[in-house]
Amino acid sequence: LRYSVPEDREPGSSVGDLAKDLGVEVRSLAGRNLRVVSEGGQRHFQVDLAAGVLLLGSRLDREALCGQSPMCALHLQLVMENPLQLHRVEVDVLDVNDNAPQFPKPEVVLEITEVANPGTRLPLEVAEDPDMGSNSISAYELSPSEHFALSINIRGDGVKMPEIVLEKALDREKVAVHHLTLTALDGGNPVKSGTAKVTIHVLDANDNPPVCDPPISTVYLEENVPVGTLVTKLNVTDLDEGPNGDMEYSFKISNNAPGKFIKLFSLDPRTGEIRTRGPLDYEESSAYEIAVRARDKGSPAMEGHCHLRVELIDVNDNSPEIVLTSLSSPVLEDATPGTVIALIGVKDSDSGDNGQVHLQIAKELPFKLVSSFKEHFSLVTNGPLDREKASGYNITVRAVDSGSPQRAMQKSFYLQIADVNDNAPNFSSPFDTAHVQENALPGTSVFSVSASDPDEGSNAKLSYSILHNGLQDVPVSTYFRIDQDNGTIYTVRALDYEQDKVFQVPIEVKDAGSPALSSTAVVHVFVLDENDNAPTIVYPSVPKGSAFHQTIPALAEPGYLVTKIVAVDADSGHNAWLSYQLQEDAEALPFQVERHSGEIRVAQALRESEDPHRLVVEVRDNGTPSLSASVVLVISPEENSVQDFSKSLDLPKSSPKDTNLTLYLIISLVSISLVSCVMFAVVAARCL
Repeated sequence: LRYSVPEDREPGSSVGDLAKDLGVEVRSLAGRNLRVVSEGGQRHFQVDLAAGVLLLGSRLDREALCGQSPMCALHLQLVMENPLQLHRVEVDVLDVNDNAPQFPKPEVVLEITEVANPGTRLPLEVAEDPDMGSNSISAYELSPSEHFALSINIRGDGVKMPEIVLEKALDREKVAVHHLTLTALDGGNPVKSGTAKVTIHVLDANDNPPVCDPPISTVYLEENVPVGTLVTKLNVTDLDEGPNGDMEYSFKISNNAPGKFIKLFSLDPRTGEIRTRGPLDYEESSAYEIAVRARDKGSPAMEGHCHLRVELIDVNDNSPEIVLTSLSSPVLEDATPGTVIALIGVKDSDSGDNGQVHLQIAKELPFKLVSSFKEHFSLVTNGPLDREKASGYNITVRAVDSGSPQRAMQKSFYLQIADVNDNAPNFSSPFDTAHVQENALPGTSVFSVSASDPDEGSNAKLSYSILHNGLQDVPVSTYFRIDQDNGTIYTVRALDYEQDKVFQVPIEVKDAGSPALSSTAVVHVFVLDENDNAPTIVYPSVPKGSAFHQTIPALAEPGYLVTKIVAVDADSGHNAWLSYQLQEDAEALPFQVERHSGEIRVAQALRESEDPHRLVVEVRDNGTPSLSASVVLVISPEENSVQDFSKSLDLPKSSPKDTNLTLYLIISLVSISLVSCVMFAVVAARCL
């Protein structure tokens, strides 16, 4: 944006309509925190957020701000947020004719020999006017004189130089002193002027002044030349001889920059050599105007004037400067490509190619630099960001100019990446196996599942819960509960192996992000059997407190099958291994019980007319502690009793294979369990 304002405008005056020129609504400016930043730290302007206009903050003085520069522009930066934007504003300060011309001295004394020929010129001091353009000095006027007239020469830089020209021969005896008035007029409206009194003394003799050849010259000099470098040697001649032809040189100082170039240049008063006295800096001043007076030693002395313009050639002696105007940190990891991260300004005090600056960042970073306008860049995202791979970036911006040799500067800053909930929790294993005793108390710890989430903060805060999978008739939550914070599974009630041998417990883990993400795993809980069921005798079925009566032939031989005790145990494994035995007091009886099959056989020949025998058979399991049951048998020998017990009871005859049936069943169960565990491990490995 470019505006212009006269330098005499009152503070608070409107400079430009920012809202209109930026194309934004006035009511949005306050919310976007519109603010103005002046380069150099000077606050000449302010923003009226209510009206959306740029206001003058203080009275401007163009001459104080820009000196004699033909253009006077103040550079501002407008910063708006949400989104972050930077606009450049240039305000041209227009000159107002507020300064009158002024001569360095109010009175000028000149001397001229009476033998001076018509056409002789007497240089005068140039009047100074801080105003520029049409408001600067436009003309000179000299009061009417019979002998003198005014002549104007234009210097190489366009400055008008007044000179008094002798038009008629002088006669010192008639008029020894001439009094004139020199007036300088500017081109403003209204016109302003300044005057100086000119007193001319007419002298005798020495009638040839020193002459500078050329009277106006230009020298080009690199800014980094060593102190003492010869700038030029003035070529001045005087046609007189002797003392009238010997000259002394001196600087001619004006009030434009009093004594300024004297600190930088030296003049040999005898030879007229001009050399550098101090270091020269193109950035401070690109050119110097030097006026030299050559005065001979005649009586009266005569003067000649040389004007030298020293123009400096820029050398790449300034490194670029990097200014981080704004930085948005942290930035979300899901920021779209092209998101503005930072606003960066660069400047180089050199000129031409030496002041052309290029910015660079490392190519492997997911960012790029975009030129907003001259010497201003935006750092934007150039690819996807992933906080889980890189939580931040150390970004180094390098500025390199186009000079020879090149000069560079770099600036580093840290950009933090903010987390987004883009990762679901992960179980260490999708399938797990746990075991619990069947009569464990409610609240017993069964298993602990663990999950991890690469996100951070609330996005990585996990909670566990049990899902209802619909595989059991009763919800699994009636059997188990889970600690939502640490994933530990507890029993809700005592479990019964005989009712449920295995449970599939589906676990869900969910993070606290928005939206929340989750994953599931299954824990197979196997209930371990306990010896909590005593054996049950199913044959013979005898009411409690009664005895079972069995008759056998009186002449039964040893090995004769009397009967068979059949018992079962609701437990499993070794808890269901049953053994049969007679109580200790039955050792003298002529019968024996097969330990594993429960068959009762005649152990020795029976005696004739033998009384009935009472046997107590005990059935005991293999659990710890062992549980048992017993049955009372009364066996009566009878002479006429003939009975095939196996056929009458329809029981299979004892086989040696029956003895090891339970053992085979246990071995089969163990084998199946091992195969299942191997299958679960293979499935889990493939899933991972």
